Amino acid sequence: MYGIFMECWVALKLYGGNGVLLVLFLAAAIYLTFKEENIKKKVMLGILPLVVLAGFLFPVTKIVYVAVFNSDGGDTYYRVLWLIPMYAVIGYAACKLIFSFKKKAVSRIVMALILAVIAAGGSLVYLNQYVSVAQNLYHIPDNVIEICDRITPDEGKPRVRAAFPSELVHFVRQYDTNILMPYGREMLEPGKDYYNPVFEVMEKPKVINAEELVNATRETKCSYIILAEDRKIDADLTELGLKVMDTVGKYIIYVDPEILEN
Repeated sequence: MYGIFMECWVALKLYGGNGVLLVLFLAAAIYLTFKEENIKKKVMLGILPLVVLAGFLFPVTKIVYVAVFNSDGGDTYYRVLWLIPMYAVIGYAACKLIFSFKKKAVSRIVMALILAVIAAGGSLVYLNQYVSVAQNLYHIPDNVIEICDRITPDEGKPRVRAAFPSELVHFVRQYDTNILMPYGREMLEPGKDYYNPVFEVMEKPKVINAEELVNATRETKCSYIILAEDRKIDADLTELGLKVMDTVGKYIIYVDPEILEN
């Protein structure tokens, strides 16, 4: 039971990021539990969120969850936390605290302090590697659109599979569902330890073993391999039967006739 509890605790810490949000939520929920006079609001925004959080950490809850949703082995157990309206709890409690002071000057000071804590505990979204100035109406990189347009199958033809660099994986399926990939964003999530043969040889080593990459992509029926020009590889893929289809920006599109023609 202790081991399961620790798994739940680790999942909670990962979900809470740097922990500021969880601390604010706990403080807000406890505050509403004791200070809110409306019984419905007290239950919905104070008591129930704390009960859900406690239930999440209770080992039996995870045992039951895994028994019901055993297909994922409990990997999605963190989604139980989605039942907690954290932002609503924090926002309502903050407003209630601010307006509880009779003097406007005090209320303004408290509001400024709360906003400062929330701002300092977060991160600037524009610094995220996946956030950039929109280049088109799809709000995805132009390179992705151009590559997809080059390799997408003609109407009525079967879907194709292509191995993309990790920095492009998030965007491909947003633009074209006719292009499949040997691995998706699940391989890039922190804390995950999935195994994928293409990802192992294409993303993990500093220098790609060309022969191993081609073997892996052929095993997974990839018609295309997309690599950045500056990606280190120990041999030219054209020497292993692939052809250069096109170059889009800094990315080279390799096509594998052996797979595409079958």
